[in-house]
Amino acid sequence: MSHLSADELGPALGRGLLSFPVTHFDAELAFDEAAYRKHIAWLSEYEVAGLFAAGGTGEGFSLTPPEIDQVVRAAVTETGGRIPVVAPATAGTAAAIEQARSAEAAGAEGILLMPPYLTEAGPDGLVEHVAAICAATSLGVIFYSRANATCNDVTLARMAERCPNLVGFKDGVGNIETMTRIYARLGDRLTYIGGLPTAETFALPYTEMGVTTYSSAIFNFVPEFALDFYRAVRAHDRDEVYRRLRDFVIPYLDIRDRAPGYAVSIVKAGLTAIGHPAGPVRPPLTDLTAPELAELTALVDTIA
Repeated sequence: MSHLSADELGPALGRGLLSFPVTHFDAELAFDEAAYRKHIAWLSEYEVAGLFAAGGTGEGFSLTPPEIDQVVRAAVTETGGRIPVVAPATAGTAAAIEQARSAEAAGAEGILLMPPYLTEAGPDGLVEHVAAICAATSLGVIFYSRANATCNDVTLARMAERCPNLVGFKDGVGNIETMTRIYARLGDRLTYIGGLPTAETFALPYTEMGVTTYSSAIFNFVPEFALDFYRAVRAHDRDEVYRRLRDFVIPYLDIRDRAPGYAVSIVKAGLTAIGHPAGPVRPPLTDLTAPELAELTALVDTIA
């Protein structure tokens, strides 16, 4: 695959399921690049539209800037241009600019702009923040709306007008009125990505709001199930979607919801369940307990 321009990135990502791989750590919690690259190689055998390195599922919040760069470069090298790699930019404006420039130098195809660290900001400040990052890179940028960086349709329209390379909007809030207003105002100007934890839960109703794709964490350990689920969503096969929700996704959510942070921890546990361990999560996250891992393994076995 040749390098995608910013204009090409959004539509390319919107055409299929998105892979959000975990980041592998060894017993001392150091990045295990060899294991990570092996995992990326395995996931790359499946048909996905993009790979988001060092994102939320990838514990990007626990990585240092040099580690993020190492993870992104490993993903770019291992995919070999077959799948667009999107890298994170987070923290304050200056730090996010440095991360975006590093990602472009590493060969990433796009930027997932995470919320800035700690501080809240009004719409004017968020517009300036997004504009500064977009101006610092030629890559396509996806705004991740969640936590302390949410916006409404009017603010997002201002961002899109200021920033030609703002190509996507990832929703991590789940406000249906806001999403409806955004799609009504901006239409196909942006690519819309479902970004709520275990996005499969929301995937079918979100199609009515212009959301054609989502980030699948379970793709890490049940890739065939995740792809079949996505195909059922895109086909609007309501019966099949709800069957899969009942059989696997909702029981999975019951385990996930037992402790804060398990939305990430359970994904690494899923890899352990299939014999592809990715190491522990980093603090402040905690791993599933042994009984919870056994419960998850039994659940995974029902769809193997």
